[in-house]
Amino acid sequence: MVTMAINSLRNLSPESARWQMLFSMAIFGTLGFFSRYTSAITSAELSFYRSASAFVIIGIYFLCRGRQLSWHKLRRDVGIMFLSGIALAVNWLFMFEAFRYTSISLATISYYFAPVLVTVVCPFLFHEKMTGRQLICFVMSTLGLALIVNVFEASPEAADSLGIFYGLLAAVFYALFIILNKYIKSVGSMERSFYQFGIAAVVILPYTALGDGFHLLALDTSGWAALMIICLVHTVIMHYAYFQSLSQLTGQEVAVLGYIDPLVAVIISYFLLHETMTVGQAVGGAMILGFALWNEWKSSD
Repeated sequence: MVTMAINSLRNLSPESARWQMLFSMAIFGTLGFFSRYTSAITSAELSFYRSASAFVIIGIYFLCRGRQLSWHKLRRDVGIMFLSGIALAVNWLFMFEAFRYTSISLATISYYFAPVLVTVVCPFLFHEKMTGRQLICFVMSTLGLALIVNVFEASPEAADSLGIFYGLLAAVFYALFIILNKYIKSVGSMERSFYQFGIAAVVILPYTALGDGFHLLALDTSGWAALMIICLVHTVIMHYAYFQSLSQLTGQEVAVLGYIDPLVAVIISYFLLHETMTVGQAVGGAMILGFALWNEWKSSD
């Protein structure tokens, strides 16, 4: 079934790729919602099941297609691949922690500070020139982040502050994951994901086992259903759909459609879960998403 779903996503036309990207980002925006139904297990345990199941499913896909792994090509990137798998594992861990300590909207918006971080770091690592627009986006997004964290209020909510902090840590490790992937050129995106998911699972396994342990039997029916959706749909199918459509779209299209994710998360947070945010946080969120989008939008000049 998974192999059939993945095969159906190949050889996209540009129009199909746009719809596929839109659908993928909309599904990603529901991740926080489904994670709420898995509260019986820890964030580390959820991250382990997500990475381990993706590793196994992609491995089965490779076997079904008779695809050989490029071990000989990977040797020159093995160190960076290992670090990227660790970054992915820690990113997921903090992201799920953010969902548990604050609203889905605030956690997601905090997480979307990652593109701003990448913009700031890349000039130092890849000798890319920072433009005036990028500098403005960084300053204004940082101001928006200050509004999100409620630094201008006398007594911000402790739980919200911790959740936003976890969201920012997730953003830091996601930014690190993006940067490390820029150095990996020896294998394709699907094979790279296979290795990264496997490394993430290996890294999280002892942390989970030595921490609170495993509590799969504590999940109820809705919890099991949510876990299966997170592992199969959010992690495997939508991950593949995202990268398949990515190669068919322009930078502007990717930038615009990418922000469907936080938009869906905010809608779900407000209308389905009845979570709220202050006016200042709403303004701050709009600033982060708006200036991050403007930063990614290529000039038509």
